[in-house]
Amino acid sequence: MYRLGRKLTPVARFHAALSTRLSHTATTKLFIDGQFVESQTNEWLDVHNPATQEVVTRVPKTTAGELDEAAKSAHSAFKEWSRTSIMRRQKLMLDLQHAIRANTDALAKSIVLEQGKVLSDAHGDIMRGLQVVDSMAGIPEYMLGTRLEVAADMDTYTVREPLGVVAGICPFNFPAMMPLWMLPVALVTGNTLVLKPSERDPGAAMLIAQLCADVGVPRGVVNIVHGVHEAVDFLTSDARIKAVSFVGSNAAGKHVYERATQHGKRCQANLGAKNHAVILPDANREHALNAISGAAFGAAGQRCMALSVAVFVGTAGDWIPDLVERARKLRVDGGMEPGADLGPMISPRALHRAEEII
Repeated sequence: MYRLGRKLTPVARFHAALSTRLSHTATTKLFIDGQFVESQTNEWLDVHNPATQEVVTRVPKTTAGELDEAAKSAHSAFKEWSRTSIMRRQKLMLDLQHAIRANTDALAKSIVLEQGKVLSDAHGDIMRGLQVVDSMAGIPEYMLGTRLEVAADMDTYTVREPLGVVAGICPFNFPAMMPLWMLPVALVTGNTLVLKPSERDPGAAMLIAQLCADVGVPRGVVNIVHGVHEAVDFLTSDARIKAVSFVGSNAAGKHVYERATQHGKRCQANLGAKNHAVILPDANREHALNAISGAAFGAAGQRCMALSVAVFVGTAGDWIPDLVERARKLRVDGGMEPGADLGPMISPRALHRAEEII
């Protein structure tokens, strides 16, 4: 388990120094109407490097006026964007594919710095999100309607049309993958987007916004706001927003779903998940133990697919000491450190909660 106050290796000291330099100058901007904008808020949230607890950047609690500007921008852009040809939107997905691949290292370093996962996990985070961009490059096939002759003089048709402005609310554990679950699907189907990345690690989402601008996504089609409860309540209640997508904890997800649906919005809410494993005696011992170790402890257990319960049936219970030994050998270190198996948890509070559960 990661502990605060340990002696840092040279690479970790480098990143600590980098974080310290950033903390004196850096604030995370809003992205509204195609521009990076400094928030006028008086309330800021510090983002810490989980490996060092140094401040990396400060994130604004977006003001009511700024939230309104983001929704206004998306609403204004929708009319023209929804009429853009499907081939044009497909071309932008192809260009975004290329841009993400070309900037994978920068995205991964941002994830390590703000979220704490090891560099290999950060690359995996990006690749899982990129798969959605890849898939959306096939959008002409997905958007096909249907025709059915129901009688000699009667046909029925289905036509797929964009909804309007949609919102995305993302968790902290996959800073690139979660925005990339939402943004490509929203854009390629002709919707405009107001995205709220996690206030704990917004850097990857901001880089993705820059890449969208670089490849020619029109102004107002993508907007990014920051904050906590006020921003969520705005996105789930504003009349210009027609649908909300959420990934996160049970309590927050229930609040998002209830509030959004009460305001007549479509809502998909992926709430906290929990995986279980049942190990039978005829399983391949080495494969099973390796798979369980990776599932339970990968990404410091901070993912919805993390394995929290393992049931060993019969003589398979004899393997438990071997599993304990595998866990004991895992190396916890700063995300950029060579040989690190997993990075720190995102905050001392998260670590304390895990220890309480244990």
